Amino acid sequence: MTATRVFSLPPNDSQDPAQQFVSQNEIRGGGLSDIVESYGNSNEIPETPWLIQLNLEKPRHSTRCLGERTRLIKRMSDIIISASMLILLLPVMLLTAILVKLTSPGEAIFKQVRVGLDQRNRYKDRRKNDPTVPGPPDEKERRHPKNGRREELGYGKPFTLYKFRTMRQDAEKNGAQFTQENDPRITAIGGFLRRTRLDEFPQLWNVLKGEMSMVGPRPERPVFIEELSEKIPNYLERLGLKPGLTGVAQVVNGYDNDTEGFRRKVAFDLLYLQNCCFLNDCKILFRTIWVVVARKGI
Repeated sequence: MTATRVFSLPPNDSQDPAQQFVSQNEIRGGGLSDIVESYGNSNEIPETPWLIQLNLEKPRHSTRCLGERTRLIKRMSDIIISASMLILLLPVMLLTAILVKLTSPGEAIFKQVRVGLDQRNRYKDRRKNDPTVPGPPDEKERRHPKNGRREELGYGKPFTLYKFRTMRQDAEKNGAQFTQENDPRITAIGGFLRRTRLDEFPQLWNVLKGEMSMVGPRPERPVFIEELSEKIPNYLERLGLKPGLTGVAQVVNGYDNDTEGFRRKVAFDLLYLQNCCFLNDCKILFRTIWVVVARKGI
């Protein structure tokens, strides 16, 4: 199987066909292999010929499916890159923090709970509830009895994400909401920080701590995950990867926050999961630099 099969998205005309699509895949027992092979029936996503395609014997379901060597290289590169960038960018980050404080009231660093890696075996959970659904062989389920909320909803491990604040202090006085184009809540300097990605630099600390990786799916908020998992089939499959500072979706798809954009992101995240390797991470990082410099995908 090659990841080149992930080139389409689930239909968005109604919920019923989407739920039917999920049920059919589960009943066939293919699980993620069927999702990767036939993820939806319309609205093709852009191809990524620059991404190295791995010939896998069976589809990957999470980071546990990565080889020990691949996991070690990925973690070591995360530590080296994040530590180096934190040191080199310290003057820029200090200046940014000062500008944020001077241009709007409130803290310079914005903290928010996001959902991280889910180490549980989602397929064994399904098989326990439905014996007709087999899971991948030779994998042991890991249980975390203290994480009741996560077990109930099937989410990943929560963590605190750090960013430079780009919105007013009272941006969510009316409740959580996605960022919109020309959002009036964005501060005077916030737009510049978002366009240049300077607001993301504090997340290098999340990478160094091991809560995030340099490359992976973007971490989302629990309240939005609950909403998106109801609208988008297989959305939770992306939690099998540690969230990243950048990824295929950010390089190709940009940061659009509409439902169709999130559907594309799921497909790109699954594409990356099947082709996760050191060389692809290097390609994604270099393309991220080009996106920021050329201000593409913004």
